[in-house]
Amino acid sequence: MTIRFDNRVAIVTGAGVGLGRQHALLLAARGAKVVVNDTGAGPDGRGGDPAVADRVVDEIRAAGGVAIAHHGDVCDPAAAQALVGAAVAAWGRLDILVNNAGILRDRSFAKIDLADFNAVMQVHLMGTVNCSHAAWPLMVQQKYGRVVVTTSVAGSNGNFGQTHYGAAKMAVLGFMNCLAIEGRKSGILVNAISPAATTRMTEALIPPALASQMGPELVSPAVAWLCSETCQLTAHIITASAAGFARMQLYETQGVQFDPAQPLTLEMFDAAVDTVCDLGSATPSELGVLGNAQDRLKAIGRL
Repeated sequence: MTIRFDNRVAIVTGAGVGLGRQHALLLAARGAKVVVNDTGAGPDGRGGDPAVADRVVDEIRAAGGVAIAHHGDVCDPAAAQALVGAAVAAWGRLDILVNNAGILRDRSFAKIDLADFNAVMQVHLMGTVNCSHAAWPLMVQQKYGRVVVTTSVAGSNGNFGQTHYGAAKMAVLGFMNCLAIEGRKSGILVNAISPAATTRMTEALIPPALASQMGPELVSPAVAWLCSETCQLTAHIITASAAGFARMQLYETQGVQFDPAQPLTLEMFDAAVDTVCDLGSATPSELGVLGNAQDRLKAIGRL
């Protein structure tokens, strides 16, 4: 089955270069009308050049696609609202939002300036929040939407010098999990891509032997699929690197259930901690604040 996006309208943030550019090109090649958002800033978020987004729009149009540029900063709620407004003004709707914009200012936690820490958090987390908040009422009204957030193994697995980046990338997963619950009744699905690719942000970090096999175009098919009508998943994390894909999932062990009506001591927890941490019994953690707690309480007759 050929997957297409005819009559669908998409926004891709940070779409002037790297991963975002490839996402925008693929969506447009499959029929989507695309708003290419990029300030044209450098990898550290400083500076700006509107020609960066304009060039991608020219590339899409030269290939027969439909696109417009938007140069606003996703950290600014008013700019995020204007970004969504540009899509609606051009084509009357918005179906897809790919939150891809990001910057790096790597430095060890002992040496990082908090202004740099906050700048990275603003782009990755609040940029995602601002654009999603602007798009959400439209998607709710349409009873349809696809939102993709961008996370990273720097958050899930850790990486030296990226406490700010890792914190932001894990924060967007918390945002995704809650938004996915809110969106289900309105036909809005919210998922995450966890990419690794050779881009200007990562070229100094990836060994040369791997770099040639990690083009950003090898990530975009997963992103486009998550944006499609074919996708019926929500709150999923898809990892993508070097044409390899997998699902990442939080798990919860079977653990230990004490009787909540009886006294509980520190020593009781100490005696049970090996069982609490035994991954041999782990199962996928359910969406929602209770996780697997209800199952444990049912097992001892408390529910």
